Amino acid sequence: MTGVVASIPDRRISEATCKKYGVTVEYGASGQIVKHHYPYYDKDSGTQTGTKSRIVDNKSFYASGTFDNVGLFGQQAFKGGGKYITVVEGEADALAVSEMFDNKWAVVSIRSGASGAVKDIKANLEWLETFENVVICFDSDKAGQEASRAVLDLFTPNKAKNVKLSAKDAGDMLKERNIQGFIKEWWNAKTYQPDGIIAGLDTWDSIVAQEDIKSIPYPWACLNDMTYGFRERELVTITSGSGMGKSQIVRELEHYLLGATDDNIGILALEEDIPKTALGIMSIEANQTLHLSREFKREDKKIFWDRTLGTGRIFMFDHWGSTNEDNLLSRIRYMAKGLDCKWIILDHLSIVVSDQDNGDERKAIDSIMTKLRQLVQETGVGLFLVSHLRRPSGKAHEDGGQISLAELRGSAAIAQLSDMVIGLERDQQNADAQVRNTTTVRVLKNRYAGLTGAACYLYYDKDTGRMIETSCPVADDKQEF
Repeated sequence: MTGVVASIPDRRISEATCKKYGVTVEYGASGQIVKHHYPYYDKDSGTQTGTKSRIVDNKSFYASGTFDNVGLFGQQAFKGGGKYITVVEGEADALAVSEMFDNKWAVVSIRSGASGAVKDIKANLEWLETFENVVICFDSDKAGQEASRAVLDLFTPNKAKNVKLSAKDAGDMLKERNIQGFIKEWWNAKTYQPDGIIAGLDTWDSIVAQEDIKSIPYPWACLNDMTYGFRERELVTITSGSGMGKSQIVRELEHYLLGATDDNIGILALEEDIPKTALGIMSIEANQTLHLSREFKREDKKIFWDRTLGTGRIFMFDHWGSTNEDNLLSRIRYMAKGLDCKWIILDHLSIVVSDQDNGDERKAIDSIMTKLRQLVQETGVGLFLVSHLRRPSGKAHEDGGQISLAELRGSAAIAQLSDMVIGLERDQQNADAQVRNTTTVRVLKNRYAGLTGAACYLYYDKDTGRMIETSCPVADDKQEF
């Protein structure tokens, strides 16, 4: 044995603790401790085969002997099957934790630091599993916490706990005499659960937070009776056949958000350029189709621009050149996080899909929908997504055919990952102008309230360019809402 068993005053480690672990020290000419020696024992023979030595002045380590079949540091001092065992990141921390618990509980250290934590734990997992509770108490820095998460997954469910220290490590807490603080944090360690698993006991704060989420009513009252409005963190898909007025509905929503909220709005209109998008929103404010009207001079149009685009709350994506998935998602994330947009409108999904390279529409839709859903959860935005329908086997959507979720184009992921799906139906070639210009708004999916079916009718007034809530234009089909 090199050195002598003695206390380590600068780390507040007693002689009794050093003796328990077989730790020895060497003294220099000045009488100060210059080296610590930490023994490692063969798991089968129980004899010491290796030693890690720490030079106090420069805090460096060197090893001697063999470590081929050694256990964790301190493992030889404990029989298996106890109530608690604490695993720390370094030998000195193992001494510190044992000291703070008056050597009552088993404490061991991994041998190779955070980088070798998984390997060391795996090599001794069977022995560690004999204890009722395994408490992981690694350093609080990034490397230590990443190593903690990695090793916690190795244990039987409900066996391992993770201590989150307020200091860098247990040794620092002992040196600062913060023993009660450490003991409190140790006892407060929660039983580890894999990512995505939440204990019911931990849900109250999220329930309270949910109460703070406000529902914003749609601009059409009868739609609210079924949906209770729309909310942040929701993905609302609006769908219809070709040329059925999706973009006009979206313009109404974009304009409505300016007045109904104080929030910033992000618009990715992939079928039109920036001036057309801007003019469409201004037309809602003007109650006139500005691109068709010759009544308004430039200075008149400026008034409507000031009230909409000029507020500084609308941000648009100039997409010409690229609409690929990654580029689009990065722009949405920037709108949400960099520009503080609470509402995002993406019109429409099919253009994004057509720009992908894999040639498989279903897989492309699966991919983009999954990432959009994740983005909504990550950023907390409310996302309105426009999507097309596949052609039905029966009556065409453009002839007033009723929409079903199964007709969403390309993939079931659109229906599965949307919180709300709203379909638009219109018989656009009907001889009756009232019928021809009236859209049935049908709720196809409603995760919030569960109510589905025909919600309301919107009439397109060609003189104002507005969508106005109306009654069913066909008497025999009239419903009460």
